[in-house]
Order: sequence, then C-alpha cells, then structure tokens
Amino acid sequence: MTTRPPVFSKFREVQEELGRSGRAIYRDANGIDSLIIRYPYSINYIHSYAEDTEFFLALADGKLKGSKCTRKSCRTVYATPRGHCMACGAPTEWIDLPPRGRLHSWTTCHYGSEAFLKETPYNLAMVEFEGADSLLFVRLKDCVESEIYIGMPVEARFDPEPKYSITDVWFVPKRG
Repeated sequence: MTTRPPVFSKFREVQEELGRSGRAIYRDANGIDSLIIRYPYSINYIHSYAEDTEFFLALADGKLKGSKCTRKSCRTVYATPRGHCMACGAPTEWIDLPPRGRLHSWTTCHYGSEAFLKETPYNLAMVEFEGADSLLFVRLKDCVESEIYIGMPVEARFDPEPKYSITDVWFVPKRG
C-alpha cells in the first residue's frame, strides 16, 4: 500500500512538491483537501489570427495597434483588434495606440494556468487609453497588490522574444 501524498496549505509548496514527486494534496482555508497531480500533456495547435494578424505582428515590433470604425457617423475606437465595429457593423481600420495608459480595473490572480504558475500570484489589468472607447486586458507586472490603484499611470513593455501572443505585451507602473 502506498502512502498518501503530503498535504500543503500554500500553493507554492504544492508546486514544489509536484516538481519533486508529481503529486500533492492542497488543503484550502475551509479544510477541504484537493489531490493535485502533475500530468504531462502536449498538443500541437495550429491557429490563424486572420484579420487580427496586424495586432500580433505589431506586438512583436514593440507597438500597440487598435481598431477604428470607418463609418464617419460612428468612428468607435477599440483597444483590441476588431475586423468590424461592434457598435454599427462597419469595417475597421488599424490605428496606433499610445504605449501609455491608465489602470481602469485590476485583479490579483492567486491561481493560474500552467503558463503563469511561475508568476503566481500575478495581476491582470484593464488598461484605458486616451481616445479609445474600449479597454485592453493585459498582465500588470513590476508591482505588488498594495501599490495598485484605479487611475494609476501605466506603460507597455514588450517581450524581446515574441511568441505572437497577447503575453508579448504587459504593462508596468509609470515611474517618475
């Protein structure tokens, strides 16, 4: 008969144990135990960005692109890629967004997917840009939860080794 995996109340300790033995039990604040196992999983996923291609190519070049409605009576500006306006349905055109904005909202994630385990806990933010009618959902780095506030000036940083993903951009507090 095998022994039960060790029990931890801190997820970082669970992560360390998963690296050692591949199994651990996480006990939450209510005393509920959850068996956690490491299970290798691999898949090759082929994805086309289609009309959003320019957005991801721009991130790799250290730039932010948004979309602007081409209908003169609308002209809605999106901080995210949009092939067509969500307000009126007209086609959009690419525009440059500034590398700086303000924090509209944020949350701190204490649990994350495998891609973010090393960064846990991490912050996700909704960034607003002057002149844009929508927000950009990105990671907020180089700050701790107690330093974050609504309206905080932030600026973009870009991955020097792009993966052509939204994770190629993140924001940090604007200092000074």
